[in-house]
Formats: sequence, C-alpha cells, structure tokens
Amino acid sequence: MLFERGAGPAVRGFAVREWGPLFGTVRAGLAARRWRAVPLTLAAVCLTSLFQWVQNQPWGYGPVQAVGAVRAEEPLWLALVRTPLSLFVPALDLPVWGALAQILVVFGIAEVCLGRRRTLLVAYAATLAGTLYARAGVALGPDGVLGPVGLPASDARVVDTGPSAAVVGLAVYVCRRHRARWTAWLVVAAMVVEVAVKPNLAGKEHLAAIAGVAVAYAVAARWRRRSAGATAATATPAAAPAPAPAPAPAPAPANVTATSSDPAEADPPSGARPGVSRRASRRSGPGNGG
Repeated sequence: MLFERGAGPAVRGFAVREWGPLFGTVRAGLAARRWRAVPLTLAAVCLTSLFQWVQNQPWGYGPVQAVGAVRAEEPLWLALVRTPLSLFVPALDLPVWGALAQILVVFGIAEVCLGRRRTLLVAYAATLAGTLYARAGVALGPDGVLGPVGLPASDARVVDTGPSAAVVGLAVYVCRRHRARWTAWLVVAAMVVEVAVKPNLAGKEHLAAIAGVAVAYAVAARWRRRSAGATAATATPAAAPAPAPAPAPAPAPANVTATSSDPAEADPPSGARPGVSRRASRRSGPGNGG
C-alpha cells in the first residue's frame, strides 16, 4: 500500500523532469504550425517510401544502389557523394514500416526541437560517422590492436545502415539537448546490447554514430557558451568612474560682522537703541529743516 501511494507521484515527477521540456517544445511547435512544422520529416518519409518501392522493382535495384548505397570498399569520394541520399535508402532485409515509423517520430521531434537545418546536419554527421568507421574498422581488422573495434574484410562489401544511424544519432542529440538524459543513456545501452547480441556492421555503425553525435554536441555546447559569454560582455556597459568628491566648504571666519552697502540697513553700534536712531533720522529728514 505504501508503494502504491508513493509510486504515482514519484513516477509522475520523474516523467516531468525527464520528458517535460521535450514534450512542451514539441507540443508548442505542433500546436502553432501543425504539419507545417515538419516538412523535412514528411519529405523524408515520402523519399524513403519511394526508394523502397523502386528498389523492389525488377528494374529499380541498380539505380537505387548507384545513388544511395555506400560500401567501405568503394572510393571515399564516391561514398561522400552518396551519403546524403543513403539516409533515405532502407535496408532490404528489414520491414520498411519500421524505418518509416522511426523517421516519422524521431525526425519529426528533432525538426520541431532543432529546426530543419540542424536536424539535417546532425543526421548527416551521424551517418558520416558510421560510414567513416566502417572504413577504419575494415582497415584495422578483427585481429588488430583494438580487437572488437575492427571489422572483417567481408564487411567492406556490406551496405551501410541507411536511415537507422541518423535516427539513433538524432535521438541521442535531442535527448541531451532537452535534458532527457536517462532516455539518451537508454538509447546508448540498447545499442550496446544490440552489438553484444549481434555484432554486425549495422550495430557498430550505430555506436559510431552516437560517438560522432556526442562530439558534435560537445562542440555545439562549447560554441553556445562562448557566444553567450560574448553577448553578455557586449551587453553590459563599462562601469563609469566614480565622481571625485566635492571639496568641503571653507568654514566662515569667527567674529566677522556682515556689512551692507546701504547705511540704513547697517547694524547699529553696540549699546545703541534702535528706536532712538530711527526717531533721530526722522527729525533730521528734509521736511524738518531748521
């Protein structure tokens, strides 16, 4: 009974802390723009569906492989040219609905939270990290110094993972960006288990994609901190120098009697009576001559 009482608030509190910022961002973006908030995601779903349909046609497998299939045995320049479209070429041995669902959910959340340009950059960085790892792993070999990091020579003829590396990389990046740290670690743990259970090229490319995204996230975070510091430094005005203290007024000299230019307003001598002086002055005025 005690567990039941405490479990509800604890679970709700964890959910709010873990997914609250992410959910709020996605909800606000979709409420404001509806489907217009995810044009890249919709285009990716449509393009993946098109590639899946074409490559399953008798005439379509070759053209799709020519524009979007990346292998470690091919020249690097050709792999770099094909990598952008390889994001949307699904694997033939996996159900396409799984790839479409992953793209719709993960790309959609990333596009709302990061924007179209950053979503594309992160997806491309994750896919490129997997592609470069495949070449390095084949060069190292399974019996090399790094052991499990290496790949057998036969993996050089295997097609890269396609959209799954981009999906994994975007999921980790978005979770880290919106403080869903436990979810990000859960994705990493799932990829580690995948490699432990089935150590193939796809699983290891997923881990390479996560490593590439982690580096990209660290660089972006450092850039944001430096930009914020520079903005704060330019926005804060320089402190004005403190004004010099005003000189203290000189003390008035003691026993100095103020004088007036008007004799009538001058102070009478000491001991004189003011009333007598005024009567005397009236008697000696112009009207009392004599």
